[in-house]
Amino acid sequence: MIVDLRSDDERGRDGVIPGSVHVPRSVLEWRVDPDSGFSNPHVADRDIELILVCHEGYSSSLAAAALQDLGRTRVADLVGGYEAWREEGLETVSAPPPAPGLPGMQGPVAAGVRT
Repeated sequence: MIVDLRSDDERGRDGVIPGSVHVPRSVLEWRVDPDSGFSNPHVADRDIELILVCHEGYSSSLAAAALQDLGRTRVADLVGGYEAWREEGLETVSAPPPAPGLPGMQGPVAAGVRT
């Protein structure tokens, strides 16, 4: 599962990876912990491999290390982040509007309008 850590502003400006789940970095640990009471079922299953993506790959590296320190074994990050994804010409789509309610609780982004 690709987990997009970027802000709503970055996502709205630059687009998103289809099939990714938006979990802002500020709430990541709560959303991936099935025992937190605030987990997102799309990313909380410990058997799911999480690939974290930020803008350029720096904060996602730190986030992956933090999750590994917490015992999450199937987690990595995308070297170069979203910018590297785009530079490779891989598919991106327009970001959906920010979801109401708690941040980081929505499901995967559907395919949509290419950016």
